[in-house]
Amino acid sequence: MNPKDAAPAAIALSAPGEITLSGNWTALRCDALAAQCDALRPRGGELAIDGAALCAFDTVGAWLLQTLLARLKGEGHATHLRGFIPRHARLAALAAAPPVPPPVPQAPRGLVENTGRSAAAAAGEAMALLRLIGEAAAVAARSLSHPGRMRWRPVLFNIRAAGFDALPIVGLLSFLLGVVIAYQAADQLRRYGANIFVADLVGLSVLREFAPLVTAIIVAGRSGSAYAAQIGSMSVTDEIDAMRTIGIDPVEMLVLPKLIALLLAMPLLTFFADLTGVFGGMVMARAQLDVGFDDFLDRFVKAVDVTALMIGIGKAPVFAAIIVSVGCLQGFRTSGGADSVGRQTTRAVVQSIFLVIVADALFSVLLSMLDL
Repeated sequence: MNPKDAAPAAIALSAPGEITLSGNWTALRCDALAAQCDALRPRGGELAIDGAALCAFDTVGAWLLQTLLARLKGEGHATHLRGFIPRHARLAALAAAPPVPPPVPQAPRGLVENTGRSAAAAAGEAMALLRLIGEAAAVAARSLSHPGRMRWRPVLFNIRAAGFDALPIVGLLSFLLGVVIAYQAADQLRRYGANIFVADLVGLSVLREFAPLVTAIIVAGRSGSAYAAQIGSMSVTDEIDAMRTIGIDPVEMLVLPKLIALLLAMPLLTFFADLTGVFGGMVMARAQLDVGFDDFLDRFVKAVDVTALMIGIGKAPVFAAIIVSVGCLQGFRTSGGADSVGRQTTRAVVQSIFLVIVADALFSVLLSMLDL
C-alpha cells in the first residue's frame, strides 16, 4: 500500500498568515482532525489556506474545511485558498462558497388572490375543454368524409367496456332506485288512498330524470376514470408525444373511438336503466301498496307517454359527450409521475359528475320553458 494512502489528516499553522493542510482529508483518515481545527488559533487578518500537501480530499474533508472557514470568518480573518490540485480545488471551492440563504417565506395569499387564481384556473380548464371538443369535432368530420380512416376495432372494444360490461351495475342500481322511490311514496299514497298513482310517480321520475342521471354518474365513475387513467399513463410515459412524432393524431386515435362508443352505448344503457327502474317500482308497489303488475302497467301506459321516455334517452348523448371530453382532457393534462395520474383521474370523475348534474339542471329549465 502506498504510504501516502495511510497518512492521517493534519492541519498546522506553518507560518504567520499561512495554514497548511496535509495527509488524507477523507472519512477514514480524519478522526482527530476536528480537534486540530478547534485548537488552531491563528493571528493576523488575512490567512492563506495551502492544500498542496493534501494526498486525498473527499466530502467529509470539505465539510471540515467549510466548518473551519466559517469559524475563521467569524473571528475576523479573511481567507483564500491556494495550492490545491484541480480536483481538490473544485471541492474546496464548494466548501469556501458562501452558504445559500434560506428561501424567503411567501406571505399568505388573501381571499381576493385565491379567488382570482381559482377563477383563472377554471377559465383555463374551460378553454382547454372547448379546444378538445373542437378538435374532436374536426376529427370526426374528417373521419366521416373518409370512413376508411375510422378505427372500428377500438370503437367496438369501448362499446363492450363502457356499455355491455356496465349493464350489471346499472341494472342493479336502477332497480334499487325504483324500489326506493316506490317505498318512499308508499306511505303517503296509502294515506290518501291513491295507491295506483305510484305508477305515475315511478314512471315519470325514472324515465325523465333518475335513469339517465344515475347511468351517467355510474359511467363517469367507471369509464370516465378509465379514460383519464389510460391517457394519463400514456402522457407520463411520453407515448402521446411519440404518437405525434410519428404522425398519429392522439385525438383521432384515443378520443374519437371512445366518443363514438359512448354516444352509442349511453342511450342503450339509459333504456336498460328505465326498464329495471320501473320493474323495481313495480315490485315494491306490489309488496307495499297491493298494486299488481297488471294494474301497474295499465296505469303506467296511461300516465307516461313516449315523450318522457325520449326526453330521458335524449339526455344520454349529451352526458356521454361530457364524460368522454372531461376524462380525455384530464388525461392529456397529466404530467409528472404516478401521483399526477391519480390526481387527474379523481379530477375527471368529480368534474364529469358536476357537469352532468349542471347539464341535467339546464335540461330541466329548457324543458320547462318548452312546456315538455
